Amino acid sequence: MERTTVLGRLTWRVGQVVKTKAETARAKSLVLEFPDWPGHRAGQHVDIRLTAEDGYQAVRSYSIASPPDDRQVTVTIERLEYGEVSPYLVDEIQAGDPLEVRGPIGGYFVWETALGGPLFLVGGGSGIVPLMAMIQHRVARANDARIRLLYSARSLEDVIYRTELEGLAKRSGIEVIYTYTRSQPPGWTGYQRRIDQAMLGEVALAREEHPLIYICGPTPLAEGASNGLVALGYEPARIRIERFGPSGR
Repeated sequence: MERTTVLGRLTWRVGQVVKTKAETARAKSLVLEFPDWPGHRAGQHVDIRLTAEDGYQAVRSYSIASPPDDRQVTVTIERLEYGEVSPYLVDEIQAGDPLEVRGPIGGYFVWETALGGPLFLVGGGSGIVPLMAMIQHRVARANDARIRLLYSARSLEDVIYRTELEGLAKRSGIEVIYTYTRSQPPGWTGYQRRIDQAMLGEVALAREEHPLIYICGPTPLAEGASNGLVALGYEPARIRIERFGPSGR
């Protein structure tokens, strides 16, 4: 992901995986505990470092899924077919294993209740992860900021946090709108294409509400959504994006 931070002041710490949870066939959440976790903000990420027996190291960045209100830290990883790190984290790591982590990192793509709302969130694939931390933070603080999420996934089976999002929509008034880009469930009458300006014009919160907008996903989605919203008249200063692309994860 395109993220910047002052890494020199950050140190590596070893956490323990206390729980794993399959989110989809290709994505898994790891719940970590640390003896000295400094706390984080919704939207931040961490670096994870794996070290091979011959000393070779690989480092990748992953968004934090859990809200600041949780004592444990959850990261959700989607396996890339030719990834160097993600296949191990999704397929092999188990509860009880140690994991080396640096962070939390990032101060731009973050939300806290003091920033207010309403929020219009746009996520593609695993780009839902930091947005989920924002949603859960709002719920944990019993905040009343309105949240509408537009989530693009390849299929219903590829929706990360599907059960949780359904529950939040029922219990906490979170609005969730899906678009399925490859296959749709039987009887689906919603969107079935990539996010475009026309779709944004139909589902984004009204400009008069001056929503804070957070977009996270592959670079084409993130930049396309941002540019589309600006073209529709939304304030650039209230749009924040987190983009990612091929990285050998």
